[in-house]
Amino acid sequence: MAALDQKSPNVLLQSLCCRITGKSEADVAHQFQYAVRVIGSNYAPTIERDEFLVSEKIKKELLKQRREADAALFSELHRKLQTQGVLKHRWSILYLLLSLCEDPRKPSSRVGSYGTVFAQALPCDAHSTPFYYARPQSLSLSYPERSVLAAHNASSMGTSGISSLGVYPVNGPGPSPQSLLTGSGAQPVTDPTRGSRLAWALPLSGSPSGAAPPTSRPPVGPASAPPARPLHRQRRDGDGSAEISEAALVRDILYVFQGIDGKFIKMCAPENCYKIDSKVPLFSTEAFGLVGQSFCASLHQELKEYYRLLSVLHAQLQVEDDQGVNVGVDSTLTLRRLLVWTYDPKIRLKTLAALVDYCQGRKGGELASAVHAYGKTGDPHMRALVQHILGLVSHPILNFLYRWIYDGELEDTYHEFFVASDPTVKTDRLWHDKYSLRKSMIPSFITMDQARKVLLIGKSINFLHQVCHDRTPPGKILPASKSTDSPKDAAELFTDLEGAFQSKIDAAYFETSKYLLDVLNKNYQLLDHLQAMRRYLLLGQGDFIRHLMDLLKPELARAATTLYQHNLTGILETAVRATNAQFDSPEILKRLDVRLLEVSPGDTGWDVFSLDYHVDGPIATVFTRECMSHYLRVFNFLWRAKRMEYILTDIWKSQMCNAKLLKSMPELSGVLHQCHVLASEMVHFIHQMQYYITFEVLECSWDELWNKVQQAQDLDHIIAAHDVFLDTIISRCLLDSNSRSLLNQLRAVFDQIIEFQNAQDTLYRSALEELQLRVQYEDNKRQREQEGEWGVTAEQEAAENKRVQEFKDTIPKMCSQLRLLTHFYQGIVQEFLRLLMTSSDESLQFLSFRLDFNEHYKARDPRLRPSLGATRGRRSSNI
Repeated sequence: MAALDQKSPNVLLQSLCCRITGKSEADVAHQFQYAVRVIGSNYAPTIERDEFLVSEKIKKELLKQRREADAALFSELHRKLQTQGVLKHRWSILYLLLSLCEDPRKPSSRVGSYGTVFAQALPCDAHSTPFYYARPQSLSLSYPERSVLAAHNASSMGTSGISSLGVYPVNGPGPSPQSLLTGSGAQPVTDPTRGSRLAWALPLSGSPSGAAPPTSRPPVGPASAPPARPLHRQRRDGDGSAEISEAALVRDILYVFQGIDGKFIKMCAPENCYKIDSKVPLFSTEAFGLVGQSFCASLHQELKEYYRLLSVLHAQLQVEDDQGVNVGVDSTLTLRRLLVWTYDPKIRLKTLAALVDYCQGRKGGELASAVHAYGKTGDPHMRALVQHILGLVSHPILNFLYRWIYDGELEDTYHEFFVASDPTVKTDRLWHDKYSLRKSMIPSFITMDQARKVLLIGKSINFLHQVCHDRTPPGKILPASKSTDSPKDAAELFTDLEGAFQSKIDAAYFETSKYLLDVLNKNYQLLDHLQAMRRYLLLGQGDFIRHLMDLLKPELARAATTLYQHNLTGILETAVRATNAQFDSPEILKRLDVRLLEVSPGDTGWDVFSLDYHVDGPIATVFTRECMSHYLRVFNFLWRAKRMEYILTDIWKSQMCNAKLLKSMPELSGVLHQCHVLASEMVHFIHQMQYYITFEVLECSWDELWNKVQQAQDLDHIIAAHDVFLDTIISRCLLDSNSRSLLNQLRAVFDQIIEFQNAQDTLYRSALEELQLRVQYEDNKRQREQEGEWGVTAEQEAAENKRVQEFKDTIPKMCSQLRLLTHFYQGIVQEFLRLLMTSSDESLQFLSFRLDFNEHYKARDPRLRPSLGATRGRRSSNI
């Protein structure tokens, strides 16, 4: 049982507090109680919960210490840990390890408890006399204590109390409060570095000085609450209200849960409910951020000079009082001299007050833009002042920017940087949706083009690591530049936005984008997949498509509900092995597949068959689901058009084969001539449409796409060029919403071609049956004559004549059917031509001219005449 107690969380936590502080269990009661509260609270870290990011930081830390073997071992152990389901919170463990490996003696880069100077936003009356904040090296004092401390410092230093104004360093918190480490505030700490990490986690206001041990339980009630902890912010001079802290409200709510009135939340009898006193202002939870903290630091630097002047004047006055009448008139501090000496500080303070009012309610890049805009003045002194403040304010932004473009890391707790991250986005949509620009946070001194390049640089680094699984360190992709060591460096860099800053951004942009495109082309064959889309989904591989149609014809002629995908997949593999497609890369061929669309009643296999191309990994960033749906629509359109060409080829072959056979039946000459004429019209129409689709749409668009891809500087250029390519094909192939009427007419033409094939097949089938019967009749007649008998009897001859007459009677019906089919077909084509000529696309207008090159349809439809004349007029005017 004792062994179990030694492993309990409380015992282990108390041992950890003892080891960190180097004290006994009795001396760490306060720290242990605070640690228990922290563990049981909902505190969240100031970074993203990204396991990959934390593991990369640990490896970078090991590499900085020249421990490459340990970094490789850590990477292997982390990979094994990911494959096992033992730990559910791997990120928390890795973050703990990362925190423990940091040196507490170094200034931390994380956002800590910087005291009241940086924990609050700009005060509402920041334009008035500045507020004396507490020193960061001590606990918060009440106003009487603060005045006593100020008087003591003034008497000891011989100044006017300037030392009471503490200024925080921008890079981290000051020394830890000793009273929190010792428990009582009187015992010194033997080692100042030990326990500093625990001290950082403690708030500067501390916990109650008379806190009970963790085993004791305080009595319930407002009267028993510890009095040492301030429940609200102390009032400033001239401030008529004091904001309530969140802790005070939480304490009152706990009393209200027990039916006890709190200090600020009391029972309202008329409404029969608890309400907060309307006279008490609530606290503000708006985070100020690092840029706002830098702004406060810059203001304190300026105010420090002002208080130094006051100290000098006070000392001068003190000297005059001490020496009395011995002081000459020339060196006496007079009102006139005081007016002269305070003139410049007054102007600076007025500028700072106006700047504070102008920046009220802003943060991050928006605050930097406000400071930058305020510096556009003709006064060189005021411009220099604002420029100095801008250097301090823009320093955190530049640190954000350098970490983003050189490491791909984005630790923006207060959402101040102009690059935003959405942690809910999955890896497959990282490039498109995870990172975006906060336009309101883009500083006015950074152009939109520079901001877009900054976004692309960091996005490319994260895409390489998380999607492409490229483990190349960012330092090897591009040489890391020296970060801004001081606000002065930031100010100098931002003053040369078109020189040094632009060159840094351009160098990182070109190197990172070039490396990303090389990885996509060499490791993932992006260009090969792009060409595969052209060959298979856009029917560019002619021999393969023709052979596939020949093999699929028996299967696709059946009803769509009787098709099986595995049978069609086998036919697809046969077509690949029998054509030049077999020489393509296996990586491409394994992605080619058959897809059956949704079946509607009456559909055949031709209506539901489609080729598919599977994409995943990094190439899915270019070939998104929307792009693949566009490819599917274009393939169905091209497949149907190719089928019409295939049908007309079969019609022509049957006409050529049966022409000589049916010469012996002169009564069919009119019908056959009508079939030949209609078939010629359809062949001309389909050939012109195929030429337009293949050469004017696909080939021209593909050539533009390929040129843009070869000249692309980043992945966004490739994606944009590919999207333009698909949009052009969709619109010029009549598949967009604006060309719906044209597409309907074209589909009607295709339907007429299929009907014509069925009508001609019926005609040839009945004609060949009749021909075979006639040949058989003549053969029987000849054979009987050779045997010396009569060739036919009267009954046989009458039956033969009757059958021939019945066949001849069906010919007018066939003619009328063909005439009706021709009439419908020509009417649809005429309407199609009319829509083409009224189109705003010149290529469609030229297509109408090629379809009616001999003005055959113009002579039949008067509506086409003015359109054709207007078209010629426009063409001549363009020439």
